[in-house]
Amino acid sequence: QVQVVESGGGSVQAGGSLRLSCTTSGHSYTNNCMGWVRQAPGKEREGVAVMYTAGGQPDYADSVKGRFTISHDNAKNTLYLQMNNLEPDDSGMYYCAVSLGVHSGPYCPTITNPDFGYWGQGTQVTVSS
Repeated sequence: QVQVVESGGGSVQAGGSLRLSCTTSGHSYTNNCMGWVRQAPGKEREGVAVMYTAGGQPDYADSVKGRFTISHDNAKNTLYLQMNNLEPDDSGMYYCAVSLGVHSGPYCPTITNPDFGYWGQGTQVTVSS
């Protein structure tokens, strides 16, 4: 059974940084689409960053470009989201999501349609002004 587990959320002041981590288990696929999706109370789900673990450039929501960086450590099978210069509008529940065994990057879910196959339980990020 595939499991997706996030960690690293917390509370910070505006301008601070956090790094989220995500590990997956229960599968042996290496060519995967992985991403971070967030949802604030009363707001719709928003794709934050997506990437294809076998190569290609990651994609970001316009609101986080230049501040957030998504990366994947193949040896540790861990996805990261480095979040710098955080703003109060970045607050919300952050979900790690994955689609397994994808043929190539163009077939990955997108920022505007983050329709991944597996999701974690989420980790809370709170940014105070």
